[in-house]
Formats: sequence, structure tokens, C-alpha cells
Amino acid sequence: MDISPLDWTMTARHTLTGNIQRHEGFHSETLGNEREILVYLPPGYRRAGARRYPVLYLQDGQNVFDAATAFGGVEWMVDETAQQLIKQRLVEPLIIVAIANAGDERIHEYTPTNGRVNPAGKSRARSRGRLRMYGRFLVEELKPFIDQSYRTQAEKEFTGIGGSSLGGLASLLLAFWYPETFTRAAALSPSIWWDDCVIYRIVEEMEYVPRASRIWLDTGTNEEGWERAGHLRDLLAERGWRLHGELQYAEIPGGEHNEASWAQRLEAVLRYLYPPLPPGLKRARPPTIAFRRLDPPVPVLRRLEKFSRHPLTHGPTLLVKEPYEHRK
Repeated sequence: MDISPLDWTMTARHTLTGNIQRHEGFHSETLGNEREILVYLPPGYRRAGARRYPVLYLQDGQNVFDAATAFGGVEWMVDETAQQLIKQRLVEPLIIVAIANAGDERIHEYTPTNGRVNPAGKSRARSRGRLRMYGRFLVEELKPFIDQSYRTQAEKEFTGIGGSSLGGLASLLLAFWYPETFTRAAALSPSIWWDDCVIYRIVEEMEYVPRASRIWLDTGTNEEGWERAGHLRDLLAERGWRLHGELQYAEIPGGEHNEASWAQRLEAVLRYLYPPLPPGLKRARPPTIAFRRLDPPVPVLRRLEKFSRHPLTHGPTLLVKEPYEHRK
């Protein structure tokens, strides 16, 4: 398998930014298929010969960096956003791995159970529920390859996973199932509806609740069934995740279930999961986010607090909805 830097100057259709490496035809023995892997390397990677970097693994890799391959021609602009934030020292420099989905196999690899593919329709087609196998591919095949090929901080404290829609559902569950591998997770508009909201039962029945993890969970208010995310937030809080600490929840007014909406909040996601390190600190720690507790038991929408001293540079105003009560 060859590795080569992507030359986005060859055609105007591509929109890649920065130092991005391509691994074509990456084969999985576990899944029995192949896919493309793109790897974003932060500014200064080549010059800093001894430095190692945290890693974020993102699902639906076709949509992450390049409009030429993205669904509907709209990308997440993760490369542009990361490039800007790193140069402004608003996030810790990191490596980002974009894992292409496997086309028709996506519905099977990103789902935990054999639920109906279209529960509202007449079709009885069901998923094969291969998410655990997909997790083995990430943990046993892809991650060792990335750690061997690049200067990564391979420990769980520095490894994150993320995605949107079914990719968000998959990322959140894999963070639960592999707490010794992933301790940072981003679930943008996750498909909580899957299989009669099976993720609720999974969270309720978890025997081991990871305490060191950091989770970003969000939804847009123009998405169908967006209120489900608030219930998932409450379940996670009941299981021990501290809201505004290990768990950051955001409701985006007018946010929709599409790539453009997810691209707009990527800055906030990266700044929460990978805050800049204070001078001299070798290991990342959760950002300090100041929220005042409210006594009246009513839901309150308030502006998302800054993740650092610097204001967000683009994207919509994010609102955080506090739960009806603060659980201990």
C-alpha cells in the first residue's frame, strides 16, 4: 500500500488544506473490505522531528476534508478549521484521521444492532449490526498502523473519536466500549433514533462507566427528533458524567442535519476536545468552563461559555440547555 501526499492543486474540484496524506485501499481483515484513509498533519509536523501529537479519528471521511468527495459537495472543513485554530494557538496541535465509510456497508458498520434501516417505511431491510466489528478494525488494525506511521501520542488520554449522524452514534458507542483506547468523543447530531433509541438502553445497562472521558454531544433544533439528545444528555449525567465538565452539550438554534451545519460547529468541538496546553504542561487537562447553577427548576438557554480567553472566530451562536435539575 502506497502513501502519497495529496496534491489538491491538480484540480480545482479539490478543497484540501495543509499537509494531508492519503492511504488508498487500506484493507481490513476484520471487515473484509477496503477504504481510503486521509491523515491531516498539523503545521510544523515536519520541522518538529521529535514531537508527538494527539489524534482524532473521524467517521465518514469522504466529508471531512474535501468538497470533491463530500456528500452533496459540502465538506466539514475540518482541515481549514484545524489549520486556523492551531496557528492561533486556540487548540493543541493534533493529527486528524478521516476514515472513509464503505458505501453500502456504512449502515451495517455504524450500527450496533440489527434494527430496521427505514423504520418509517415499508421496507423490512435490517442492518447486520457490525459496529463492534468496525470497532475492532479501528482498534486492532487502523490505530496500530497510524501509531506506527506517524508521531502520535498513542495513549488513551490523547486519542479521540468523532462523527455525525450514524457516525456520531457509532463514535459515542465505541468510546463507551473501548475506554482503554478512546477518552474523547464528539457526537454531532447522533442518530439516537436507531432501533427504538437502543442507545438509551445501552447507556442504562453499562456496567463500567468511563470516568476520564470527555464527550461533546449536540443537536440542531431544526432536526427531526432533536429533543432526544436532551434525554441522552440526562442519562449520561445520571451515569456520572458532569455536565459542562466531562460532558458538553449544545443545542444549535436552527441547526439542521447536514454537512454545512456540522461544519459550522467544528471549531467549538475542537476547542473543547483539544484545548491548548498551558506553557510547560505536557498532558492535556479539561478546560475550565464557568457556569452558574440556577435555582429555579426550569430549562434555561444560555450562551455557550468561551473555551479559552479568545472568542469563537466563526460559526453560529451555540446555546447550552441546562437540565431541569443538577444531579449528583
